[in-house]
Amino acid sequence: MHAIGVDIGGTKIAVGVVDEEGQILAQVRRETDADDVAQIDRAIADAVDELAKEHKVGAIGLAAAGFISPDRTSVQFAPNIAWREYPLAAKVGELIHVDVPIVVENDANAAGWAEFRFGAGREVTDMLLLTVGTGLGGAIVVGGELVRGKWGMAAEVGHMRVVPEGHYCGCGHEGCWEQYASGTALVRDAQHAAIASPDRAARLLEGAGGDPEKITGPQVTQAAQDGDELAVELLATLGRWIGEGAASVAALLDFELVVIGGGVGAAGELLLGPVRRGYEAQLSALGHRPVAAIELAHHGNEAGIIGAADLARR
Repeated sequence: MHAIGVDIGGTKIAVGVVDEEGQILAQVRRETDADDVAQIDRAIADAVDELAKEHKVGAIGLAAAGFISPDRTSVQFAPNIAWREYPLAAKVGELIHVDVPIVVENDANAAGWAEFRFGAGREVTDMLLLTVGTGLGGAIVVGGELVRGKWGMAAEVGHMRVVPEGHYCGCGHEGCWEQYASGTALVRDAQHAAIASPDRAARLLEGAGGDPEKITGPQVTQAAQDGDELAVELLATLGRWIGEGAASVAALLDFELVVIGGGVGAAGELLLGPVRRGYEAQLSALGHRPVAAIELAHHGNEAGIIGAADLARR
């Protein structure tokens, strides 16, 4: 049975028809406004109807960046989209012209499930996915099952507090892991470095037209790949934060694989090397236990679509 997966971001949605092998057969995109939830609903419905005209589908999965209700119909809270106790499945169901089940899933859970079923984690039973993008999303698979928790809000690892009274987070607290282990953190640190040491940041400033505030994550990655010393250091700091935090999660879950997804993964070994070193540096009982493998995700920006569709189908 084919299913439709919808990956909902703050500024755009990506919608695809997915077969039972995790292959995307057709895909469309729509621009959205994070502050206009009704417009997001209409964009989803329009894209779903477009695809459903050409493909017979039996379920729809909506991957949303937020805290999802236990029955997987609503978004209880989202830090970057104006959803508060929002009945997303019902709202979209009222607008579409196909009568099929609609399931709402956390976007990182959806991406993690895609990697577990069809990607980097398909040979393992216990896995941690970290999506390193604007924030830090997480998905946990234990014994082959996605861990959602009693109220559907498990695996929000990006909101573990790692620095008391640290950087303010969009969740309302301070010092969350995602404030140090995300693309946003990478850009913030790069911009601060450019202001404090413009000579060392000459390569980054050149790519930003001389304005520190215009430095982006991809520019840092490209500079590091070109051998820029500061950019390499910035990625190493990010990687250390990711690895050390993952070791804390390992103390709780003892997984066999960490999968790194999100845009920062484009840095490859410039990121993975520091992640692995940071992980082992903080891993309890090192030398007396297996060390989890740490790999890049296979499905990139399409993981949310694939996972949401597969979870809806199940």
